[in-house]
Amino acid sequence: MSGSIAQGTSQTHGNTHILHFLVRLPRPMEDVWTAVATPEGIGAWCTAVGALEPRLDGAVSLRGLGSGRVTAWDVDRVAEYTLDEGGGRLRFHLERDGVAECVLRFTHEFQGEGPSDTDWRRKFEQLITMLGAGA
Repeated sequence: MSGSIAQGTSQTHGNTHILHFLVRLPRPMEDVWTAVATPEGIGAWCTAVGALEPRLDGAVSLRGLGSGRVTAWDVDRVAEYTLDEGGGRLRFHLERDGVAECVLRFTHEFQGEGPSDTDWRRKFEQLITMLGAGA
C-alpha cells in the first residue's frame, strides 16, 4: 500500500468549522505515532514545533497554528492538541489496519479562519511521502 487520503469532510456550525480526514498509511501505528506526537515528526511534514510536552495537559506550540495544551494523550493511539489564538483542536486518532499499516482519523475543529481542507490534504500527502520513504 502506498497510502491514501479519503475525501475529507467539512462542517460548519455557526462560527465553528470541523474538518475530518481518513488517511491510510503504509506504516505501523508506532511509526505514525512518532510523526504526530513528537516535535521532529510533526516538524517533518506539518509545521515547526516550538514546544510539545508528551503528556496530558502538557504545553504545545505549533507554528502558524497556535499554542495551547495537550488535551488527550493515549500513547500510540490518540494525540489531541487544543490551541489558543483561534487554532482550535487538532485530534490524531490512530487505528491498526493489518500488521504493517494503519489508519489516521484526523479532526481539526476551529472558529473563524484556519487551514482549509486543501491545506490539510497537502500536509497529509507530505506525511504519506515521508512515511513511504521509511523516515
